[in-house]
Amino acid sequence: MFVDKAKITVKAGDGGNGCVGFHREKFIAAGGPDGGDGGKGGDIIFKVDTNLSTLSDFRYKRKFEAKPGEPGRGGKKNGKKGEDLVIKVPKGTVIRESNSGAVMADMSGIDEFVAAKGGKGGWGNVHFATPTRQAPRFARNGFPGETWDVTLELKLLADVGLIGYPNVGKSTLLSVVSEAKPQIADYHFTTLSPVLGVVTIGPENSFVMADIPGLIEGAGDGAGLGHEFLKHVERCRMLIHVVDVSGSEGRDPKEDFKTINSELAKYDRRLTSLPQVVAGNKADLATEEQRRDFRKFIEDKGLDYYEICAPISEGTDELIKSVYEKLTKLPKIKQYEPEKIPEEYLTKKNGRKQKFTVTYRDGVYYVEGDWLINIVNRIDPEDYETAQYLDRVLRSSGIIDELEKMGIVEGDTVNIYDIEFEYIP
Repeated sequence: MFVDKAKITVKAGDGGNGCVGFHREKFIAAGGPDGGDGGKGGDIIFKVDTNLSTLSDFRYKRKFEAKPGEPGRGGKKNGKKGEDLVIKVPKGTVIRESNSGAVMADMSGIDEFVAAKGGKGGWGNVHFATPTRQAPRFARNGFPGETWDVTLELKLLADVGLIGYPNVGKSTLLSVVSEAKPQIADYHFTTLSPVLGVVTIGPENSFVMADIPGLIEGAGDGAGLGHEFLKHVERCRMLIHVVDVSGSEGRDPKEDFKTINSELAKYDRRLTSLPQVVAGNKADLATEEQRRDFRKFIEDKGLDYYEICAPISEGTDELIKSVYEKLTKLPKIKQYEPEKIPEEYLTKKNGRKQKFTVTYRDGVYYVEGDWLINIVNRIDPEDYETAQYLDRVLRSSGIIDELEKMGIVEGDTVNIYDIEFEYIP
């Protein structure tokens, strides 16, 4: 099954917690703090796999999580780094941040992309020793790894896109000019997914052609296979518009041509600026008058026109040579530049902004924030040094500023996950 879009959640590993440890050795009194640092969490890495052609691996698995770093140990032993998680995707996959739609990476020009970075390991208590605080009984927790909701979108890497109504001969043309083996039958929508083929012109001269299915009137609004496959035209450097010049299905080839181009413009006006040549297929079924009339119609628009009979390869050599000549003068396949993710979509879990809430109920200020849970779990309210550490965290994160904005005064009660204390300015 061809799957070209998937939405998943990726979470890098959390950093390991620092260790609270003290040196203990015979004949050595008061050996001092020796707690090691926590290990860094594993990263989430997207990697191109040229053996993949769809995103079907993501149909059922939607959450990917890297390993956390190990906690530090006594004896100044640091925790082991968490193992990275490598996610394989087809070449041409565009990775977007789901909420904002911003492009994070285009996997057509790079082979690897670190989508989520593992959290840093927390410091052991050895880092907090000072001449006046020689036995710190606290350590720093590891930082959370980045978490993103991402949308994977496969946009085929093809130099040339074959467009046109169903059953006009696009698949037949692709099969005779390349080694591709698309399904061919005499009914509409035989081709239900894009098919790629490599067209060889000579030694070391070739290009990739894609049969883009699903284009009918209303495709720009999603009719037929509509939007599902129009996006695969976006990367193409030029288009071959295949038209049934004989009108064998009772349609007017001129109207077919206008309709398909109208749908391209409706989906994305930039597609109408792509170089386009027209292939009048089924010429053997058309009358001389039909052939002459349609040729004049196309050439009056300033477009190159080629009459072909795809099943017997008549006229296809001239068409393909002309297309290759044009390709040599065109820019390379389009690549998407990474975009800045708007600030409002960045959260502390992504290592950028500490989020918290402060609510006032029944004379108590309640402070909440996921990142605070691990910190308060390590706090001993009876220990002066850990209380000082908590005070520094509250000030550096902006919680104290927020409390003061809300009108807190000396002696008011603050509750952080069941740890209560009186506010002292």
